[in-house]
Amino acid sequence: MKQQLPPDVLKQCIFLAGPSAVGKTDVTIELHARKPNIEILSLDSMCVYRGMDIGTAKPDADLRAKIPHHLIDLVEPHEDYSVADYIAHARAAAEEVLARGNQPVFVGGTGMYLRCILRGVFEGPPANEEIRNRLEKQADEAEAKGDNYWLMRQLERVDVDAALRLHPNDKRRLIRAIEVYELTGKPLTEQQKQPPLTDEEKPPHVYWLSPPRDWLYDRINRRVELMIEAGLIAEVRQLLALPNRVSHTARQGLGYKEVFDVLGEDAEAALTEEQLASVVDTIQTRTRQFAKRQHTWFRNLEECSEIEMTEVDSPTTIADRIVSRLDA
Repeated sequence: MKQQLPPDVLKQCIFLAGPSAVGKTDVTIELHARKPNIEILSLDSMCVYRGMDIGTAKPDADLRAKIPHHLIDLVEPHEDYSVADYIAHARAAAEEVLARGNQPVFVGGTGMYLRCILRGVFEGPPANEEIRNRLEKQADEAEAKGDNYWLMRQLERVDVDAALRLHPNDKRRLIRAIEVYELTGKPLTEQQKQPPLTDEEKPPHVYWLSPPRDWLYDRINRRVELMIEAGLIAEVRQLLALPNRVSHTARQGLGYKEVFDVLGEDAEAALTEEQLASVVDTIQTRTRQFAKRQHTWFRNLEECSEIEMTEVDSPTTIADRIVSRLDA
């Protein structure tokens, strides 16, 4: 079963993607000044979590009061949240915006979300409790003997691509991938592959911002410093102090993972100046690496139109360029 936005809804949406720290929020503000009937739908996999604000560069309350924002603060940090969940929420939000006579604008940098919004996502067959219980029992028996990679090895035999992208401790998704193979005889990753939309199918306004790399890297480095100054360490301490353990997915968020790694499970753990400097450097390095992967992802997503930027292009300039395309 494939879950996606209806074509008529999809074609009425605008999409603005781009790497971290490129200035998507500032461009969005300028777009709203020119087209006040737009509402923003977050295209960010970490903004769905409540209490994860600083490290996600989540729009602040003042901006959200001026411009309606959706798909933010949907779940608690300990809860699981899938791409299929996001598609369902995105469809409902987009339809609500259109029903008000406004236009949905998806803004963010999560390439997987963008591709699945455009092409749909394969949900797979219904859960089979017999298979799940058997796999859980076998995995527990293996763990009791000191083998924590039994599930991963089973998955590698039937779906190498899924095994490469899943964490060995992500038992729920490992079991689901094996379950899908047992029920269908086909790897989950094969069934999840969706071809590009045809010219007749694709929405007309899917854009991604493509900046000069050195300029972007400078912005990333500064953004990380500002996040630390704004209290990122304290925010992670608050997450550690929650009654429920933060989920594996939420812990992988850039900026959060690096702080979790140094604090461990101790919300009161002290950080030396050397540790803090190392955290900052690691976050900067990994964010630059991530931005490079984002660039590759958007460039290779055939539905996307590139908007090249220079060091002197302001958000106003970029917004004007987008509006000219919207009105063409």
